[in-house]
Amino acid sequence: MTSIPQEIGTIPTISDEEFASRLALAQEKVRQRNYDVLLVNSTEADFANVRYFSNYWTLFEIAGVAISATDAALMIGPESETYAADRSKIAKIHKMVEYRESADPAYPGVAVSDFKTVFKDIGVSAPIRIGIAGYLVTTAPVLDGLRQAFPNAQIERADDLMVELRAIKSPAEQACLKKAVEISELAVQQVLDQIRPGMTEQQVVGIAQQAMYANGAEYEAHPTYILSGRSTTHAISRPTPRPLQKGELIQLNIGARVSGYSPSVGLPICLGKMSAEQRDLVDFGLEAHHQTIDWMKAGVVASDVANQYRKLFKDRGYEKNFLYGPCHGLGMIEVEQPWMEETSSYPLQSNMTFQVDTFLYGDSFGLRWENAGCVAEDGFNLFGGQFRRVIELD
Repeated sequence: MTSIPQEIGTIPTISDEEFASRLALAQEKVRQRNYDVLLVNSTEADFANVRYFSNYWTLFEIAGVAISATDAALMIGPESETYAADRSKIAKIHKMVEYRESADPAYPGVAVSDFKTVFKDIGVSAPIRIGIAGYLVTTAPVLDGLRQAFPNAQIERADDLMVELRAIKSPAEQACLKKAVEISELAVQQVLDQIRPGMTEQQVVGIAQQAMYANGAEYEAHPTYILSGRSTTHAISRPTPRPLQKGELIQLNIGARVSGYSPSVGLPICLGKMSAEQRDLVDFGLEAHHQTIDWMKAGVVASDVANQYRKLFKDRGYEKNFLYGPCHGLGMIEVEQPWMEETSSYPLQSNMTFQVDTFLYGDSFGLRWENAGCVAEDGFNLFGGQFRRVIELD
């Protein structure tokens, strides 16, 4: 059994200087695009954009960062003032009812700001153009508050600006991802050491969680997948009280979050020997996974990788088992832009990070191989990868 360490090693973090540099780069893009304000929004689940600039990680409420060409402010719900003050790398913090939690408290008597106050505080009194990033998680109250404050302003989507900022990862970001993979693989090994027939999916989740937190994770990178039987056909799912059974595939997707960075390790296992049908799909999935890694390097167009991946399925007779693939961007969120699809026209660049995500499914079972890594001039460098093998447990 893998032991739990008595002392957690050094956990990498993002420096104050790097946070300041991120804001400076965003302000340059604000000037280039002739925005008066870039408004960046996040929720508890999709926390990345706000944390990217501020290190503030919202809880229950939503949050935003308003960035002008010369200044910035963090916007929070009314309950989080002391929490935000202790975490935020942005000095100016405004409480706003537009960023309140969904239970919709009224907060009578609490002093709050509106968008006019916030924007004036960062040097903008009458904005003409407002860009919104985190557009899909921007709530109706936020949009209503903006339009009420500035009815004549042009409001446009600016998610691509954040992709430009976040797609290339710094050495510090890569160190966070690499440490998170290390912790994730420790948790996978702990699961392999302890999993037994008759345990429930949820009990095995507890094994993984205990190992992640004990080894220095701040949180799970995503809800932990321990899926068995037909649930392995789910591309997105949640564990249940279902007991694990000998001879069936069990899908593990285990990810630790370190300083906001959230990779995952995914692999199918079997309690006992796989059937011939199971082994056939598992072996092909692992082959496709390895092949994808071999195709990736700086300068390769993303759609070329996706097209070769789809062709491999077709040529080998597994097109019926195809849902999507082969990769998605990786960083603070385990699934983030850019996607790697047949419509993806961008070239891979050094220091882009991806999850190689190989998912296959049939009528009664499915599987996923998943590993994190970084694009380099000469290939794709995995942050871990020790579990890229067929695992049958006695």
